[in-house]
Amino acid sequence: MQVVATEALASTGRSWLGRVVDFLRDVQGEIRKVTWPTWDELKKATTVIVLFVILLGLVIGLMDSILQFVFVTAVAKFF
Repeated sequence: MQVVATEALASTGRSWLGRVVDFLRDVQGEIRKVTWPTWDELKKATTVIVLFVILLGLVIGLMDSILQFVFVTAVAKFF
């Protein structure tokens, strides 16, 4: 951690373009460290997410319909 702070302080004298280039090199190095999912893992995860979003939408829609019915009928009885 100390090395990073020292490098950051030392690089303040560089131009903004030099700092951008350093940043992009660091990003490229970090991207190489990423473990990317296989095509099958990606398809499975996408399927699970899409199904979950559909299920959640149905649950919210059902709750909305039920609450709307309850409140509309309850309010109608008072007036």
